[in-house]
Amino acid sequence: MRILSLCLGLSLASFAFAADTVPQYQLTHSYLLGGEEGWDYLNFDAVGHRLFVSRGSKIQVVDPDTDKLLGEITGLQGAHGAALAPELGKGFTSNGRGNDVTVFDLKTLKTTNTIKLSGQGPDAFAYDPVTKRVFFFNGHSGNASVVDAVAEKEIAVIPLPGRPEFAVVDGEGRVYVNIESKSELSEIDAAKAVVTKTWSLAPCESPSGLAMDPVHRRLFSGCDNKLMAVSDPDAGKVVATFPIGEGVDATGFDPGTELAFSSNGEGTLTVAHEDSPDKYTVLQQAPTRKYARTMTLDSKSHEVYLVTADVKIDPPVTEGQRPKRTVLPDSFTVLVMAPKP
Repeated sequence: MRILSLCLGLSLASFAFAADTVPQYQLTHSYLLGGEEGWDYLNFDAVGHRLFVSRGSKIQVVDPDTDKLLGEITGLQGAHGAALAPELGKGFTSNGRGNDVTVFDLKTLKTTNTIKLSGQGPDAFAYDPVTKRVFFFNGHSGNASVVDAVAEKEIAVIPLPGRPEFAVVDGEGRVYVNIESKSELSEIDAAKAVVTKTWSLAPCESPSGLAMDPVHRRLFSGCDNKLMAVSDPDAGKVVATFPIGEGVDATGFDPGTELAFSSNGEGTLTVAHEDSPDKYTVLQQAPTRKYARTMTLDSKSHEVYLVTADVKIDPPVTEGQRPKRTVLPDSFTVLVMAPKP
């Protein structure tokens, strides 16, 4: 998740030291996709210039220029999102209730295969272009299923130290995943399919969203206690923290502008600047809408995409139950945030 290269005449140095002159992120427009299902991950396809939106039984594919629905991958069981492998022309959905993966053609969006996984409750996912493997992180069984994206089969299962959440790759053959249940972060060698190190994210609690600055090699973990924890993966330690809004689920980073983001369910987008790899300045808590807690970025247009809906909340019937949340019909909406002078 990433943003802002400024063709506005600001150098990165002036961007860092003159925060009052930096364009502010604003909601430029929104549009309805409708439907009554919930949502999870968003992905921006930089090669095909499309937005992928997970909706439980399907993944919707949107043209961000026209705000029009281009098509859907349907017949899914609890889809959390899709890993995209553009050089192979394939996408791989993470189906949490089906414990499987749906393979689809990136051009036609037609389903081509189904891969059964050994793990239970696949949620987060990451495609590693170095090994051409897709990693699916199983929330119920606490491990990761490794799928050969070329052969389209599961080839390994990696034990993890706890319940995994968001994951990213570094482009050099390593995969990183937040361990939500232990407030830790693990590194995986993609070729060997083993965990090579794990470190504490303290004072971060229950990390969810994860993004990476691949140039300065910093990882951004969005934490449940309203913090962003910044890690140096090579040293295996947290090097900085900064405050974010409440209810984070996703984070982002734009290498071109050195801005980090946190999408917060309270209805804000935290925008922070990377002054140096170990120092960050929060520039903005930009208003979005309540429940808009997942996001993705287009690093060319520097737009941030979020989704939300009107939600009815019924109180729990018995003690210990979670409140029942129901998406109201035809309220599911895509929000587009962009920098304005």
